[in-house]
This record gives sequence, C-alpha cells and structure tokens, in this order.
Amino acid sequence: MDDQHSPIYVPPIAVPGRPQPDDDGRRGSAPEPIGPGHVGPGRGDVEAVPVRPAHDPDAGAAEIVRDRAGRSPVQARATASPLDVAPARGSRLRPAIWVLLILLAVIAALWLITRAVRNQSANRYQAGAPMPVGIAKVQKGDMPVTLSELGTVTPLATVTVKTQINGQLTQIAFQEGQIVNKGDFLAQIDPRPYQVALEQAQGQLAKDQAALTNARLDLTRYRTLVAQNSIARQTLDTQVYTVQQDEGTVQADQAQIDTQKLNLAYCHIVAPVTGRVGLRQVDLGNYVQTSDANGIVVITQLQPISVVFTLPEDNLPAVLQRMHAGATLPVTAYDRTGTVKLGEGTLETLDNQIDTSTGTVRARAIFPNADETLFPNQFVNVQLLVNTLVGTDVVPASAIERGAPGTFVYVVKPDNTVAVQAVKLGPSDGQRQAVLSGLQPGQSVVTDGADRLKDGAKVTLAANGAAPAANPTDGSSGTAAVSGDGNAASQNGAAQNPSAPTASGTPSANSDGQPTGQRHGRRGQRQQEAGQPQQQQPQQGSEAQGSQAQGSQPQGSQPQGSQPQASQPQASQPQQESR
Repeated sequence: MDDQHSPIYVPPIAVPGRPQPDDDGRRGSAPEPIGPGHVGPGRGDVEAVPVRPAHDPDAGAAEIVRDRAGRSPVQARATASPLDVAPARGSRLRPAIWVLLILLAVIAALWLITRAVRNQSANRYQAGAPMPVGIAKVQKGDMPVTLSELGTVTPLATVTVKTQINGQLTQIAFQEGQIVNKGDFLAQIDPRPYQVALEQAQGQLAKDQAALTNARLDLTRYRTLVAQNSIARQTLDTQVYTVQQDEGTVQADQAQIDTQKLNLAYCHIVAPVTGRVGLRQVDLGNYVQTSDANGIVVITQLQPISVVFTLPEDNLPAVLQRMHAGATLPVTAYDRTGTVKLGEGTLETLDNQIDTSTGTVRARAIFPNADETLFPNQFVNVQLLVNTLVGTDVVPASAIERGAPGTFVYVVKPDNTVAVQAVKLGPSDGQRQAVLSGLQPGQSVVTDGADRLKDGAKVTLAANGAAPAANPTDGSSGTAAVSGDGNAASQNGAAQNPSAPTASGTPSANSDGQPTGQRHGRRGQRQQEAGQPQQQQPQQGSEAQGSQAQGSQPQGSQPQGSQPQASQPQASQPQQESR
C-alpha cells in the first residue's frame, strides 16, 4: 500500500475468556481463567487489521478491526467485563470512604470520652464520696381526700322564646346579652287582627244572649198554656230544648271571647325565666309563626348554675356514705388548665344508674356563680372533697420513688447514709403525699437527687438537718453541697444567701455584704499594709467592686469580685490565700 492508503491502527480490545494472539499474530494456548484479582489480558494481545480510509473513492467496504470473537471495538467495549472498569470507579469512591472513616473515628472518640467521664463519676461516687441531695422531714398534717374529674357547665334552665300566635313582629324590647328577669317585656306582635276577632266574638255573644232571653220567655208562656190545656205537651218540650241550646251557644261565645283575649295577651311576649338573653333569632318586622324552630331569642339561667360530671363506681360507696350521713360535700371548679379557680359549690345529687360502658355515674353540683365565671357548656376540672385525713404522715410528692421494690422512699440515717423504705401511699394533692404506713414523724427523706442513690449510699445534708421540701419561699433549692467531713451545706442556698456557711464551716459574707472569714481577713490585711483602709465589700458578683479589689491587690493575686464566693470550691481556697 502507498502512504495515502496506509493502515490505521485501532487500539486492541481485550476480550475476557478467549485466547489472545502472541506478538507474531499467532493464537496462544488455552485462555487464562478470570477470577478475583485478575485484570484481563493487555491491549497488546489483539491484532490490528488495516482499514482503508473512508475518503478513498476506490476503496470498497471499510475493513474494521475486529477481535478474535468477530466483534467490533464498540461491541467489545459494551460487553467488557466489570473488572476492566473497577479501578476507575474505585478512584471516585476513595474520597467518600475516607470521609466516612473520619466520621466514624470522631464518633468513636466522643463515645469513649463520654464513657470515661461517666465511669470516673461513677467510680467517685462508688468510692464513698457523699452525693448532694435535698431532704425533708416527715410531718403530721391533714390531707384532703378529693376526686378530680372533668365536668361540663350545664344551666338549670334554657328557654327558647317562641311566639304562640302568628303575626308581624312590631317591637323588640331587649338587647342581646342583656340580663332579664322573669316577666320582663321582650317583644310585641301586631295585636289588631286579634282585637277585631275579640270584638266579633263579643257581638256574637250579645246576639246569642238575646235569643236565649227570648227562648226563656217563650218557655214560661208555654208552661202556662200547657197548664190550661191550651197547647200540646210537645210544644212545651220543644221550647225547653230550645232554651238549653241557646244557653250552650252563649257559653261557646264566651269561650271564643276568652280565646281572643288570650291571643291578645300572647301578642305581648315576656321573659319566662330569669337569665341572660342570647343573640336575636329574628329581626323586627318579620312575620313570625308558631312553627318557627329557632324562635325569637334564647334565655339561659346563669345564677345559680350547675356542673355535671362523672364519678367512678369504685368511689361511689364513699360518696354515698357521706351524703347519707347528711354531710355537705364541697365541689370546686377550675379552668381547663386546673390552675384558675372558677367557683365553689356543693354536690346536689347523683344519677340513679351507672353507665355500664364507662363504669361511672353522673353527678350534679350547684354553684351560685355570683360573678358569672362559669359559662354554659364550658369544660371545667372538678374537685370533689369526699373526706379529710386528720393527723396523717405527710411528705413532699417528690420524695416518692417507684421501682422494683414497689413504692418506696430513701430515708436518711443519722450516719448520713440512705436506706430504701417501702411505704403505703394515701391521697395526694399534687405537692404533698400522705403516707399511710412505713414512715415515722421526724424522719428525713430524700426529695432531690434520688436518681443517683442506692441503698447505703452516703449523702450530705443541709446545715439545719433538712432542706426545704416543697415550694420554698426563701429562693433556695434545698440541694445540699458535697462535704468530705459530713458537714452539711447548701450550694444553691449559699449562692443566694451570703450569710450561709460554706461546706467547711467558714461563712462567706454577713447579711449586709461585709466579707468575713480568713480569706477576706487576709485581703483586708493586705489592703492595710498597702496603706488603704479596709472597706466593706458588697455582695458577690459586682463588677465595679471586683475591679477595685483587683487594683488594690498585688499583681499576682486573683480578683475577689470576679465570681460569687459560694461557687468557688473550698479545696482551692488555700491556693488563693497563698497567692
């Protein structure tokens, strides 16, 4: 071939599973098996067949380089083994794999650090270090036995004012939302048609009365004539019945007159009960009828008002026992949240049947509702006071624990260790819990920090032997501070009350802010040596006094006002004094 028709070299295609030619174009031996880690034959194992240029007019069909399977290069690439493209795909996945490995390493490191911290804390507590807890004394007190249920405000009377006659509404004398009394004028219907009907009935009555008078006179004459045998007896009898008929007609006329008078009275609509008027159902000038379902207006009685609620059948005997004894059971209504008191009333009655589907019985309580805080169809929380336990053991509700031993509390012993004590509970008011058995008055129970305790664990107590139990008024949380010698001190109490003693027994500051103790005495001594008079220090946390203290101290000393003294560990106090 000349240079113009020189063959074009096409890169050989490796076909897995088929014998490849040697360097001299001959077929090799049996094909090598393809398995894991085998990358297949190289490109040099495929022979090249010259292909004539496509622009050669004398050339016939172009010769295409084919492999030994008779496939074209495009077909060979399409059917190539996944092993041939594995290296390129793996190179794209390497960054994602490295990122995933780094994330897993970070997560594992965080988990190990957290576990080490927990183990260190657990080992510290297991080693006998006292744990800070809040405590309270078991006291004698009265505990009310109440039943809390959900009730609905139901008015004692709800009246839909309807017209009793048909006619045009000519007057409305009430305002929407107005309080009306029984008998107050509400609306007026046009009375003229009924006035005319009344006059007609009265005229008919006069006519029939005249006929009755004439019939009675004829009856008298007929009786005289019959006595003289002047007329037949039948004529007299007929006249007697005529008089009776006229008397009946007169009575009917009188009844018609009464009916028309009643219709005239119905034209004047008044309030049937005392209550609040609702929204007007019909406007002035409309023609109202007795068949109107909505009526003219609805009046609801608000004072007094009732609340209907349900009681469990298990509590029914206790309630009936109190009612049969003549006791008045107080009922208190609260809003939906149970925090705002809406009214106080008394239990009036119980239903005569128990609902088998719910196992409850309906009850009705009456409330005066003088301030109208109870609104019809309002959902309220009801508390029924059934009884009161007098002189029972009472502890804060936070002291009660539940677990494998059942219901129990942690009792603090004189050696500042706790013991698990099973108790039998009574009623509770949400903040206090009555204990029927298991405790004695004067015992100390743990109210805060019980989740970290176990039987026999060491704890620290408050300085007075008891932490505030429930709803403290002095702002302290009642959590005792950790003390190595067993002396009790409250961390939070010391932070809020400067005069409270610290764990080591050294007071931090008196009530007027004057610093006391060895630490502040040395600070005042240094100020006197520097020629500055010792000044009273305000309460901890003041930035201005902290800056003055920093300026008056030596350069290496730590400012005393930089942080509250109650939050500084007592173990670091000697180091600060040495500075």
